Parts: sequence; C-alpha cells; structure tokens
Amino acid sequence: MRATSYPDTIPAGATVFHNPVLAEACADWLNVQPDGVYVDGTLGGGGHTERILSRNGSCRVIGMDYDDDAIRYATMRLQSFGNRLIAVKDNFRNMKPVLHTLGFSRANGILLDLGVSSFQLDESEKGFSYRLNAPLDMRADRQSPLTADVILRTYSERGLADVFYRFGEEKNSRRIARAIVNRREKKPIVYTQDLFRIIESVAGGKFFKKTLSRIFQSLRIVVNDELGNLRQALSDAWSILVPGGRIAVITYHSLEDRIVKHFFKPVPGDDMPAAVPREAHPWKILTKKPVFPGGDEMACNPRSRSAKLRVAERTE
Repeated sequence: MRATSYPDTIPAGATVFHNPVLAEACADWLNVQPDGVYVDGTLGGGGHTERILSRNGSCRVIGMDYDDDAIRYATMRLQSFGNRLIAVKDNFRNMKPVLHTLGFSRANGILLDLGVSSFQLDESEKGFSYRLNAPLDMRADRQSPLTADVILRTYSERGLADVFYRFGEEKNSRRIARAIVNRREKKPIVYTQDLFRIIESVAGGKFFKKTLSRIFQSLRIVVNDELGNLRQALSDAWSILVPGGRIAVITYHSLEDRIVKHFFKPVPGDDMPAAVPREAHPWKILTKKPVFPGGDEMACNPRSRSAKLRVAERTE
C-alpha cells in the first residue's frame, strides 16, 4: 500500500476535511466576481477552492500546493468544475511567477489557509503529528533536503534551543535541547515517539501536550520555511491583486498572526517583509479584529479553535 497523505478515492463522510476552517467566511470576504481569477495558495483537499468556484459560474481558481498528493486528490475531487480549477504543484511563495507563467497578469483574490491538513496530520507517514509513530520527516515537499531528523541530528544544543524558542515560543527550550543532545549521543532519535519520550522526560505534567505541540510546530516551521513563505507571499500580494482585490489569510498560531497583522498595519512592525515600502502599498483592513470560527464549527472541527482570519483589500 502506497504511503500517502490523501486517499486514492473520495472518502465517504469526510465532513471535516471537505468543510475546511472558515470556508463560508472566506468565500464571503473574497467577494467572488464574475470571470474573476483567484489564487488558493494552500489547496489541500480543495475545500476552500470548492466554495470559491461555487459562488460564481465563471470564476477560476489557481490552486497551489507543494504536496503531490494534495494536487492529485483535489483535482480528482473537483473534476466537475473542469478547467476552472488550475492545479499547480508549487509553494505559494511563488504565486507571482506562477501567475505570469500561466498567462495571468493579476488576480482578484488570494486565500492562504496556513494550517496543516487533517489528512497530513492523521494519515500521513511524514511525522507531522506526535500522535502517530512515524519517521521524523515533516517535509511537505519530499524534494526538500531538510527534515526534522536532520535538525535533531546535526543542530547544536544552542541551535536546537533557538529553534524551539523562536518558532515554538517554548520556555523549556534549553532543557529540551540538552536532553535531545544527551539522547542522540547514546541512541539515534528516529521516530516521533522517540522525541515524544524525550520531551516527556523533561516537561511532563500539566502542560505536556502544549509543550509537545510547540516543539513539533517549531520543527515543522523550520523544515518547511513556513514563515519565510508567508513573508514572501505577503510581499508580492499587492502587485498580484487588481485594485479592489482582496487577500484572506487564516493563521493558527501567534507567530503567523503577528506577521499578517503587522503587514497590514498603517505603521509597519518588525515583521514587515523586507523591501516592501508601506507608503507605496496601501491596504484597507476589512477585519478590524480577526474573524474566529463559530461554536458549531469548533464543535465539529476542534482543530479550528485556534484559527484567525484577517482580510485586507488593495485600495488603488
């Protein structure tokens, strides 16, 4: 049986996956226009793209994902929309060159859902989740040379602590890094459960699961350069969008949300991407406060609880 993040057939009853986080809200805020061109930079299983395509019979979506299985699965599931979906295997940081290669000069809207898909967490062998004992890989793109295993084997104690503190905001970062270095001198750290036990030995107790989540999050962010991808996409968004075009971004942790929030501020913050002159890129913030999932959605999909949606519009 082939190891894959996404199934080879459309699973019956996959309600959570086919109703992604804040799906209707995203389609509403994007204000889908006739003959409009929209970029779904995180295609996944195609749930958000499906909502956009369903809003107007003549709009098109360029769906991007650097997971081969996601491209295959979404294309299969949304085949009824024909050529209105253009699926592209690439990182959303490359939206601008991808659009130009496809012959589009501008887009009417951009959507980025920065969460890891349910299939990747629950059914893959990529080691994204500590709930499954899998190799410490964590690559969304299998062609990338950097894996979580490489980080855990080669980074110094200080380097590991820096990763856990900067990208996981973990207060026990130094103690966990020290425990990893001590363990790898005696025995290789190969599987997610190996890392699980190391963290448990240092930070077990009331906040153990939160610590686990932070450590796994930090490794995943570094392996996939997730914050770098986000900054590059945001820096290109204004030139991609037509005047009046909108960008909607769903974040799941404070590091992502801080970057998005500061990017749209009238006065740029420390997380403003480099070489983006704020005065030349005016944005109208449409969500003065982030939009959160409702109680019913959180009850159906517990992973949506940390989601925040921010939307802005190119004003000229």
